[in-house]
This record gives sequence, structure tokens and C-alpha cells, in this order.
Amino acid sequence: MPGPRPDRPLPAVELRVPTDEDALYWHRAFNDPEVMEFHGGAPAELSVYEELTARQRRHHAELGFCLYTLLDPADGAVMGFTGAQPWPGDWGPVGEIEIGWRLGRAYWGKGYATAAATAALEAVRAAGVRDVVAMVDARNARSIAVTRRLGMHHAETLLKPLDGRTAHCYRLGV
Repeated sequence: MPGPRPDRPLPAVELRVPTDEDALYWHRAFNDPEVMEFHGGAPAELSVYEELTARQRRHHAELGFCLYTLLDPADGAVMGFTGAQPWPGDWGPVGEIEIGWRLGRAYWGKGYATAAATAALEAVRAAGVRDVVAMVDARNARSIAVTRRLGMHHAETLLKPLDGRTAHCYRLGV
């Protein structure tokens, strides 16, 4: 797997298994149309994040990895999430482990997504998972760039069933 970009070392990040309180932090961090542009467009209700954080705690207990809360080690602020989980859809890479990330707008463009995804890959490896996928909206140049920095390759192009938009499936043997 490639290391940091030669022009900029990766920043420090901290991951934790999501707590009940993290549902509110995720809701606040993602309550921004720009953040949600490639995730349905509109900010989600708090209940969505309450269910998601509970599901991630179950994943961690059962699988040894999850979508972790991403913390800024300097001040403990919740920046978003990163990690892996079984692909939740009934289309696309069903049965595979998907790595993903979502950060609050204030943290974009600083290397946090790549640093956090790299740390998440370590957790996935430690749990014995050898291969992961990343499903990325074809218009999301920032996330596509993260997949490249992680050493992933474009494996297939799919249409999302709900909105008909194009998604790319990236693969990495970890």
C-alpha cells in the first residue's frame, strides 16, 4: 500500500468505536448539503445516525472492525467517520467488506480521509479481512483520489438503483 504523498505527510488521526453520543456528533458534522452531496443530497435525521452508530458497535463486537468515529487528536473534536462494514446494499458488491469515510466540511483537503482510511485498513487486516471494496459516486473526485492514494483500482461501474447515478467500485487486496 502506498505511503504518504511525498509533498505532504499524513496527519495524525484517532479512531474509536462509536458511542451513543457520537450519533449527535455525526449528525452535526454531516448536517451540510456539501457533505451530503454524494450521500442522498440532504442531511439525514438524527435517528439515522443513532441506528448507524448502534449497528457499528455490533459490527465491532462481531467482526472486529466497524465505521469508527474519527477524532482530531489535537482537541478530540469529532471529524466524521471512517472504517469498514459489510456492504449494506442489495445491489453492488453484496457480501463484500466496504471501506468508507465521511468527514465534516472543515476537515476536507487536509489528508484526514487518507490517514483515517489507512488506519481503518489496519483494523480490517487485524480482523483477518484480505479484500475490501469502496463504492464511490462517479462525480466524487475527492473520494476517488483517496481510493487512488490507498492503492485501490477501479473494478466496475454500476448504476445506483435509487437515483440511477453512476457509482464506481474500487478494490484492494489488503
